[in-house]
Amino acid sequence: MTQSIAEQFPLIQVIDQDGKLLDDSYKEEITRELCEKFLKQLKLMRALDEKMVNMQRQGRIGTYPLFGGQEAAQVGSAYALEENDWMFPTYRDHAAAITFTNSFNLIANWNGRVEGNIDDSGKKVLPPSVPIATQLPISAGIAMASAYKGEQEVTICYFGDGATSEGDFHEGMNFASVFNAPVVFFNQNNQYAISVPIWKQMKSETIAQKAIAYGMEGKRIDGNDIFAVYFETKKAVDKARKGDGPTLIEAVTWRYGAHTTADDPTKYREDDNEKHRLNDPINRLEKFMNDAGFLSDGWIETIESENESIIEAAVKEFESMEKPNIDDIYDHMFEVNPWTIEEQKAAFKAFFARRANG
Repeated sequence: MTQSIAEQFPLIQVIDQDGKLLDDSYKEEITRELCEKFLKQLKLMRALDEKMVNMQRQGRIGTYPLFGGQEAAQVGSAYALEENDWMFPTYRDHAAAITFTNSFNLIANWNGRVEGNIDDSGKKVLPPSVPIATQLPISAGIAMASAYKGEQEVTICYFGDGATSEGDFHEGMNFASVFNAPVVFFNQNNQYAISVPIWKQMKSETIAQKAIAYGMEGKRIDGNDIFAVYFETKKAVDKARKGDGPTLIEAVTWRYGAHTTADDPTKYREDDNEKHRLNDPINRLEKFMNDAGFLSDGWIETIESENESIIEAAVKEFESMEKPNIDDIYDHMFEVNPWTIEEQKAAFKAFFARRANG
């Protein structure tokens, strides 16, 4: 009997919404140390997201893309990588990038600072990709180059459900498949591409099934279950590192806030947050840890205080940066600027000089 799509791509979970262990095969691997590492980072990333929204409302940064609710998908997958692996984040993947690099440098990116595009950790992280899906073919190319050079590096490429409607998604998948590239395509299906729900965007029952067309493995996981995210991503990363080809992972999740701080989701999306908060990634992990006896008195308050200090230090460092150099806008495209660019630069500098002089 032919399996249905739902049977071929079941939603993989390790713990349920109440934090109950569903798969005993991971019992020995889920240690207190691992849980504490996960929970501290999840809470740090949520606190950062809330801080950034507040800073945008105060005019301290520009338009900001929220990720609250998607922390487990990003943190869990980033922890599955090794030191020399490559990461291609989108404009919403701050939690993944910070978890991988332990650097908050990208905060500057949301204030229009070119320095925010440059990772200062030494890790192989590309600048956040704002154009939709353009990073997929490039990530496939980086992975192919790693394989050709005999390096044991794996590339992870993040993208949203809206990216699967772009041609670059299919081109990246096809190249990776044909050339057996060591890449993990990590889709965060938060069920809306800005205002377009997934059921209006595709007739496919799942995103994971799109892997079939390219002869690669596809998995559908609960993106709010950090254990499912971590272990399944690690399997895909290990498989790619051994030369066994790419994987498409669909992490089903939900974003609590707007697409960006310039957006009003009430215009197109039902207010389902209370329903989705029953599946909150942080609450689920806390419930599991409580049942396992991994939570000690005062520990959560301690890490939350530590996280607050970390964020305040990162913000202070960002806001202490020297004023940006206007030349940075103009001097990184050509080896020698043509007269048109020099004319624009001079006009721009003259404008700021006039404004400074009142």
